[in-house]
Amino acid sequence: MCDFAEFRARGRAALLAGRATHDSPMVEGARRWGASAVLRPSGDVLDRLAALAASIEAPGHWVHGRRTLHVTLRTLEPYRHRIPAGDPVREVYGAALAEAASGLAPAKVRLTGVSPHAGGVVACGHPEDDTLVRLRERLGHAMEARGVRDLEHGRVRDRWYVSLAHFAAPLDDPRRIVEWCDAHVGVDFGVAELDTAEIVQFVHTGAGITVNALEEARLA
Repeated sequence: MCDFAEFRARGRAALLAGRATHDSPMVEGARRWGASAVLRPSGDVLDRLAALAASIEAPGHWVHGRRTLHVTLRTLEPYRHRIPAGDPVREVYGAALAEAASGLAPAKVRLTGVSPHAGGVVACGHPEDDTLVRLRERLGHAMEARGVRDLEHGRVRDRWYVSLAHFAAPLDDPRRIVEWCDAHVGVDFGVAELDTAEIVQFVHTGAGITVNALEEARLA
């Protein structure tokens, strides 16, 4: 399983030292929150994630709800307000995702523990198989074969997680966030079976983030 101990220690230190960062509403061309490939948990695991996220006392920040909770596979492009059906790059993403998912079984990821980091709070993911790694690699190859590179340009993800909250303004009381995370460091959400990969668009609602599915491919 991935070791989050160092990640958690760095996150605690950053918040307690006043080095928190925060997001702002998306603007055209921004490098964050662009279209991405993700997988979303469901069932009892999703219920537990959503219930715990809702208990974070972070008014004014982006605390994520059921439809927003996800595992990011790849960030694909800078932010665009409109990605309509028929968009040629969106069609490439859909075809590449279908090719990448073909023949792969659903990914199984145990979600256990929470951790602060400079920009928010995550639930820590521990893959029980190699599906996420294989799917990510296959998607990159399928996109490159179609002449499209994603925004990550060779970055290798060595940790998997579900973001429960992103900070959207300077923190009034970072210690409270750290103490909340410390109190839930041992929480076990269970094993998520991720059976659908999606290309999604993130949209700012004014009070938080919602996730719109653009394309999807089943793992079966």
